[in-house]
Amino acid sequence: MRASARVRLAGLKESERTDYWMSYSDVMAALILMFVLLLTLVMLDYVAAKQKGIERVLGIRAQLIRELNEEFKDSKLKMRIDPATGAVTFPAGVFFAFDSDVISPEGMAYLKDFVPKYVKTILKPEYERYLAQVIVEGHTDQRGSYLYNLDLSQRRAYAVVRAIFSEDFPDFPGRQKLQTYITANGRSYTCPVPGETDPQKLRRVEFHFRLKEDEFIKELKSLLGEDGG
Repeated sequence: MRASARVRLAGLKESERTDYWMSYSDVMAALILMFVLLLTLVMLDYVAAKQKGIERVLGIRAQLIRELNEEFKDSKLKMRIDPATGAVTFPAGVFFAFDSDVISPEGMAYLKDFVPKYVKTILKPEYERYLAQVIVEGHTDQRGSYLYNLDLSQRRAYAVVRAIFSEDFPDFPGRQKLQTYITANGRSYTCPVPGETDPQKLRRVEFHFRLKEDEFIKELKSLLGEDGG
């Protein structure tokens, strides 16, 4: 406190000093309340904006899944498009022999048929602006150790990505741009197909797309206790 202020206070009666400090406390309380209200309004605006973002992304994902189904509705490829996530699953027997990371001739034919159509769809301007990542996932059955299968599944996922960008792979629109988004992940046997026990169906390759708001949606569901435990 400055000296002049101390002098003024010293000249005040006890009741006047008390009133002075009460008024000062009231001002500080009012300022804190205003700050809290302002912070609350900012947070509400943030949540509302994110909610709109979630609704937009959910709508974009649903529309993209519909287009993927339309694109491949007459395809003879052995594949499944998950109706909720849009993940495209191929049985491992299509691409790889048991315990191998070398793509079979049949698997290479599948890729040449599938990849150009897949990329053409997900890289449409109305979808690309929301696209964060394209993930090629390798999965194994439960025979062998976790680490052995992790290495095998990673090598298989990488083999698929390497094939797409090899000189022998036919060029297609969006191939160069795809490099910005694509990655290869091995999952070992940590993501089994629910209710599936056939090792052949557990050994599989999947293509996933992730949208830019997906991580926020995941965090929000976790906070709300909606992650399924």
